[in-house]
Amino acid sequence: MGGLRRALGTVVAATSVLAALSVGGSAPAHAAVKDPVIVVNGLFGVGLAYEPLVARLRADGYRVWDFELPTLGTQDIRLSAQALDAFADAVRAQTGAAKVDLVGHSEGGLVSRAYVKYYGGAAEVDSLVTLGTPNYGTVAANIVRVFTLGTCVGVTACQQMTIGSSFLADLNAGDDSIGSVAYTNIATVMDELVQPYTNSFLNAADGNVTNRALQSQCFLRIVGHLGLIVDGAVYSGVEDALEKRPISFSCFAL
Repeated sequence: MGGLRRALGTVVAATSVLAALSVGGSAPAHAAVKDPVIVVNGLFGVGLAYEPLVARLRADGYRVWDFELPTLGTQDIRLSAQALDAFADAVRAQTGAAKVDLVGHSEGGLVSRAYVKYYGGAAEVDSLVTLGTPNYGTVAANIVRVFTLGTCVGVTACQQMTIGSSFLADLNAGDDSIGSVAYTNIATVMDELVQPYTNSFLNAADGNVTNRALQSQCFLRIVGHLGLIVDGAVYSGVEDALEKRPISFSCFAL
């Protein structure tokens, strides 16, 4: 009998250990693994300028890559989108992730949208956050004043970002949101490039689209076009978007 009790005790103990391992092993299955994030720079946007945004994301536990546009974004936006496709494929291969998240500033948002629409990004992108992107264009004079200091002549992307361009007409034809990609568009009413600032927004009736102006919550926050990539309140909205939470800007964030 003593041997039988000992044997039963061993079975019970082993069963308890297996149960504990099963419970412990199930935790990672419920832990959300964050998608790799690619910050897509804007026209003339060198990587160093985006380091504050990249550093914030990394400090919050994201795996982050910065994508500096070929020719600093002066070439045809479609060519930059093809390059982003190859870059995203490399990031997914390196990390083993099925999808990436994109945070595109200014032209970088248009490059991101073109990647999603034309080059397979609809199946490879989970969330797309744009910051001050002229989704429905802006007047050439605004682009010249903020970036080119001359004219749009010879700068293909500059011409493509103007209101009424054939590029934007094609990009915006049909549904503004594509597939299951979650689109969040963040704007500032003080944007010197995108005027009216609502041209940064997509058609919310199309589905997975969230449009937010910073000053709709942070009335006194003074942020211009370039400030969108360094402002703490804007960043709080970016993080909400990546975590798929309702956008709630932290108005006093540094």
